[in-house]
Amino acid sequence: MKLFLPSNQWPRTERRSVPVTRSLLAGLAAAVSVSALIAPTAHAAPIGGDDWVVSVGDSYISGEAGRWAGNSSDPAQADALGDAAYLDAGQSESTAGCHRSSSAEIRIGQAQALNLACSGAKTGTSWNSSGEFKPGLDFYKDAAGNTGQALALQNFASSHRVSMVVVSIGGNDLGFAGIIATCVSKFMTSPSWAPSYCKDSATVATNFSAANRAAVASRIGASLANVAKAMGGAGYAPGEYSLVVQNYVSPLPRSSDISYSEAGFSRQSTYGCGFWNADLDWATGTAVPAINSTISAGIAASGVPGVHTLNVASLFSGHELCAETTKKLNSTSLADWRSAGAADISEWINEVRTASTAFSDYSIQESLHPNYWGQLALRNCLRQVYNDGDVRSGSCTAGAGLTPAGEPAVSLS
Repeated sequence: MKLFLPSNQWPRTERRSVPVTRSLLAGLAAAVSVSALIAPTAHAAPIGGDDWVVSVGDSYISGEAGRWAGNSSDPAQADALGDAAYLDAGQSESTAGCHRSSSAEIRIGQAQALNLACSGAKTGTSWNSSGEFKPGLDFYKDAAGNTGQALALQNFASSHRVSMVVVSIGGNDLGFAGIIATCVSKFMTSPSWAPSYCKDSATVATNFSAANRAAVASRIGASLANVAKAMGGAGYAPGEYSLVVQNYVSPLPRSSDISYSEAGFSRQSTYGCGFWNADLDWATGTAVPAINSTISAGIAASGVPGVHTLNVASLFSGHELCAETTKKLNSTSLADWRSAGAADISEWINEVRTASTAFSDYSIQESLHPNYWGQLALRNCLRQVYNDGDVRSGSCTAGAGLTPAGEPAVSLS
């Protein structure tokens, strides 16, 4: 998911633009029948070769922001992957702007991995305002070679043994990125004695209405049915692979747990978390639960049997952007992200970048996404869900320290 706040909306001394993340929804869903979609096929699923796991969906699973291990005013301190972080096709991206990073969670190591997810993707194929193709979870195909993620999955699974498909989808359908841009704009352009809250905006009322949440849940259901249809089209019976649907982490702390005062502009200009306290509490207490309940409704609406669920809503607790238990690396005595203890003290969410970083190594669309440490925590969680092929559901919470693989310690329950 991307968002951009025109620089002319910022106060003169604090002008910045905003991209943010991806997705949040909630609600009830309309039923989508999948039985007719999984028709018998003329060929059988591949039975030989390596097992593969495949990710489909949006930026929260594509690996957006996976280049940066924490936040710092000095990019070199946090640059874990370098310029090639998102070049999944050697010297380029296989789909421009998808930001399929090499730290993406799907690389669990217990099977071969393919990342088909795309930053900015919705349930259905679309193009963003910059003209970039955003493949949805559908069977879109055009003469230019653009392919929807469901069709790409079907094509791949026809010649590779896919044992698990992992999905993250729905936030961009709700338009949450634009809402977050509004939140930061209102923080930067209204005074502390008369704050203007994005939670009270007409856009929020429309996007989070019961009717819109139900419509988004229905689209999520249809997209999950498309994943099942793709696997059926590749020759798989429902029990021959596992489908895992994960929800969204909470990227922001509550106002009682944030490090920096809402007075002045430094909460955004220095620390990249420009939200009024009331909007922080709305995002954490209302918006994230709303999106995650909508995903649950979408699963129910899909009609797909045996879906496994991965609950990561609380995985980043204590590591949210600007949480009082974290620090930017340049505010510590640590040399860089490799230093002992860096993962424990770092934010696992990329700060909100604005126009002032347009000519830096940072990308605006990386804002408010799980960074390198966040991606590796999600990977540790997903590996436990895969469970050497005996896939299970569960909820993940973070521990302390790193595993021997260099990932944040995580427990699945």
